Amino acid sequence: MPPAGADEGGHLSPPPAAFALLAADGVLVGWSPEAEALLGYPASQVLGRRAVDLIATSHADRDRSEEPRSDQRLRLDGTRSAVVDVRHRGGDTVRVAVTLHPLTPASGGVSSGQAPFAVLMAAELEGLRWWETRRAMLQGLVTQSPVTLTIYGPDARLLWANASSVRELGGDLTALLGRSMTELFPGDVLSTQHLAPPEDLVRQILETGEPVIDVHFRGRSPADPRREHVWSSSYFRLLDGRGEPVGVCEQSIDVTDHYRAQQRLALLAEAGARIGSTLDPSETAAELAKIAVPHYADALLVDVVAEVLEGEEPKPVTAWNLVRVADSAGEPSQVAQRVAYAAGSSQAESLARGRSTTDAVVAPRRLYVPLMVRETSLGLVTYVRGDDSEPFDHGDRAVAEELASRTAVCIDNARRYRRERTAAFMLQRSLLPRSLPELSAVEAASRYLPADSHLGAGGDWFDVIPLSGARVGLVVGDVVGHGLGAAATMGRLRAMVRTLAELDLAPDELLARLNDQVGKDASDQDGKGADDSGAVGTRCVYGIYDPASRTSTWAAAGHLPPAVVQPHGPVSFLRLPPGPALGVGRLPYEGAEVELAEGSLVVLFTDGLVEAQGKGIDVGMDRLAAVLGEQRGSSSDRLCAQIVAELASDQVQDDATLLVVRTRVLGSRQVATWELPSDPALVAGARAMAAEQLGRWGLDDLVFTTELVVSELVTNAIRHASGPIGLRLIRDRSLICEVSDSQHTSPHARYAGSDEEGGRGLFMVAQLTEHWGTRYMPAGKTIWAEQALPVA
Repeated sequence: MPPAGADEGGHLSPPPAAFALLAADGVLVGWSPEAEALLGYPASQVLGRRAVDLIATSHADRDRSEEPRSDQRLRLDGTRSAVVDVRHRGGDTVRVAVTLHPLTPASGGVSSGQAPFAVLMAAELEGLRWWETRRAMLQGLVTQSPVTLTIYGPDARLLWANASSVRELGGDLTALLGRSMTELFPGDVLSTQHLAPPEDLVRQILETGEPVIDVHFRGRSPADPRREHVWSSSYFRLLDGRGEPVGVCEQSIDVTDHYRAQQRLALLAEAGARIGSTLDPSETAAELAKIAVPHYADALLVDVVAEVLEGEEPKPVTAWNLVRVADSAGEPSQVAQRVAYAAGSSQAESLARGRSTTDAVVAPRRLYVPLMVRETSLGLVTYVRGDDSEPFDHGDRAVAEELASRTAVCIDNARRYRRERTAAFMLQRSLLPRSLPELSAVEAASRYLPADSHLGAGGDWFDVIPLSGARVGLVVGDVVGHGLGAAATMGRLRAMVRTLAELDLAPDELLARLNDQVGKDASDQDGKGADDSGAVGTRCVYGIYDPASRTSTWAAAGHLPPAVVQPHGPVSFLRLPPGPALGVGRLPYEGAEVELAEGSLVVLFTDGLVEAQGKGIDVGMDRLAAVLGEQRGSSSDRLCAQIVAELASDQVQDDATLLVVRTRVLGSRQVATWELPSDPALVAGARAMAAEQLGRWGLDDLVFTTELVVSELVTNAIRHASGPIGLRLIRDRSLICEVSDSQHTSPHARYAGSDEEGGRGLFMVAQLTEHWGTRYMPAGKTIWAEQALPVA
């Protein structure tokens, strides 16, 4: 059974206690009502008597000559507890649990030997057990608790500390008493809820009574000065028996390991969010340095295998193929320098074994961690700590390896991207014209600007295609997407355009056939190629310029129109009939014919050139027109440079292609034209006119073959067509003979039998000339043949 009056809500509730006060000589000088209720004596009957007189003695004690045991049990020489039999006023004997505690004088003038004693008494043995339990708990709190307990007075100076706190402070309690909180713990305050000085903290708690919980301090403990510690401290007010504040109790616990674990997790979380934001190895290494320094290390170095920076697979690491890509403490000039580590060094061992190592011999301390991907070293990270910093422990090494692992993956991704990007650019450049042909029709210049982004090479292309009759085909296109797939698609489309152009198709017909082919490819591949990239949605514009007639014909498939600058006219953009992008519709394409004076500028471009960041295409086209208006007299190549300098600064996400041509004209000294009636008798006259014209041009060596060509072509036209027949000779980089009629039938060369009188005309033309062919027009067709000019 619990003692009478015990709180049933908890076993720590004290039993009702009687209180008495003993003078230093053992005389009762104080007697509480509880004491009177317990033993029956009123205060008037016990005050002034010796306390030992109330203790009942056994017969054995009375028979002995020595001092009774009762006096021994109540010896006044310190705190003690005992169970004694006390005489009740009614004559009975009551067993009482007694605890004696010396009372220290409140002021000087009284020695400790003269101090009075408080006597706590409780009935039954349970009272003693309660007091002993309480005493044992308090004793454990003082001597055994790992939590530091410290009591400060109103002036924030130390009054008392338990054993754990004394050990933390690194001295004995006597030497520490009276010191201020700032002197005892001079560390930094990490918590944000309280940044006031310790003295103000004590004053605040004493005044308000509000406890302050979980204030974090960081510093070095006198008991362990080599390592930085973090403590979590809480403070609450202490009150005396009258409810008056007498001090503040500080309760602290060392949370260094927990704090460091949180810091490491936060560091890794930040690394996961920041490392690898770009596909550049140097930028990735710089991001690692910004995260690790100074929170984790005092300095950081990152060295990467040279082949990795070039996008290649890393080779076995040697002492001469490392490049420094990050140095948090060095000069910028040291970055991108070659780095060599001697064989047998800690760095070389770490790279060779693929394991982190520490170097505690040199100062400052260093930790070497290889950048590992698929059991292959891509480089080395060196973490550096100064002499006054803590050495790398097991937890630090785990964090360093995790940071290096994430960095290695990002660097490897950057390597793979660079390899694909380089391959895409090489493929695209190989598929684009390496140089523009020298033509009599135009003076041409071009620029290709790759996208300044992580998307890689795009699908922009351009071409200048020599055509029959000294004409030239001009094309600019833009494939949807980026990367190897877009570059490959661009190559296929450019080849198809060239093939169709060499058939002498008109621009609108060429785009129609190209659109059909793109649609078929998309249907065969479900709209995509093997690499998830297709030609559907490709935009392009194609035009043909004839320097003999000064006419040009254009058609567009969802593309921006070319800009045109006539020699003395304003800058304008061709008004072309709208046509759908390739593969997205079956609408017909329409051509538009524009006459171009000699020296006119025609500028073809993709939208990447004029699509300024954050602005509309119209703004970019206006800027292009302004440059063309100001620089119209410049050469084609210089004009390209001016346009790029003005517009390419806004280029961000897309490739840009620019093709600038200045038209030329073949005059009367280079072109001879005749219109002949459909009469066989005029064939001989046609031969004579051609021979006479070659004589004027000084091409007598070509008269014989030219007469044969003219005779066969004119004869065929008269035989198979009706209406007038056109004959035209063009002296360009070759001699071109053209015969036009009103029929659309397609002639072809064939092998005539030995008994046939005809059928050998086109066969002879093919044998006597370098090239021949047929091109069709709305009014008929033209058969042409080319001969090489004699070498001067």
